[in-house]
Order: sequence, then C-alpha cells, then structure tokens
Amino acid sequence: MPEPVRQLRVLMMILGGLQAVLGLALVTNSTAIATSIWGEGEPDPWGRTAGEAHSGQVVFAGILVLAIAARGILTALKFPTRHPNLRISAFVYGWTALPFAAVAFYQVPILGIVCLVLAILALVRPNQPETREWFGVGYRQTP
Repeated sequence: MPEPVRQLRVLMMILGGLQAVLGLALVTNSTAIATSIWGEGEPDPWGRTAGEAHSGQVVFAGILVLAIAARGILTALKFPTRHPNLRISAFVYGWTALPFAAVAFYQVPILGIVCLVLAILALVRPNQPETREWFGVGYRQTP
C-alpha cells in the first residue's frame, strides 16, 4: 500500500473515531444537550420541559453521527481490497466531515481548526496520483 493511501486510511480512522466520540456524547447526554439548546421553558401537558421533549432529536442526530463514523472506519478498513468505489467513498466521507468541523469550530475553535484541516486532507488525498493508481482509476486494465 503506497504511503498516501496509508495516510488516508489513518486519517479516516482518526476522523471516524472523533465522530464516534461526538455521537456517543450526543446519545448519552441527550437531555442535557437538548435543554441547553431549547431551554427549560414551560412544561407541556405531560410535564415535560422543552429540552426533555426535544431530546429524541438529539439522540437521532447522535445515531446519525455514529453511522457516518462507522462508514468512514469501515471504508478505511476495506482499503486493501483495492476496489475503485472505495476511493469514491473516501472522497464522499471527506465531504461529510466538513460540517462536523464547522460544528466543532463553533464549540471549541482549536478543535474545529484541527477537524477542518483533517477534513480538507480527507478531500485531497483520494485524488492524488498514487491513490488513483492504487485503486485502479485512470487507466484501463486489459484482460
């Protein structure tokens, strides 16, 4: 495996790990996060505050983040098969990492900058010539 492909693989695993931690935090602290976003407010007829009523949306967002993280990690683990669609999947994963960088920058600017740099690298690495050759893109193989 060429060095740029190996670096992309490690990069995708790091991004996936960061996203998995974010997803777990969203799922396990959903009521506290929803309360900080929507506030306490007046209880509804069932006795729930606005934060408690919206905690399901936070759990859904956390599960979505976990699914995206799992896709990135699984794509990186399948790199040795050299399937051409894995390069496209890595490129798409780089695009999905950009919104997480924006959210991270809003919360912790230093972490956001680090995530932004990693997301940009995840976008650039799949288009490098060594990566394209590794996945068999750009030339036609004769039988």
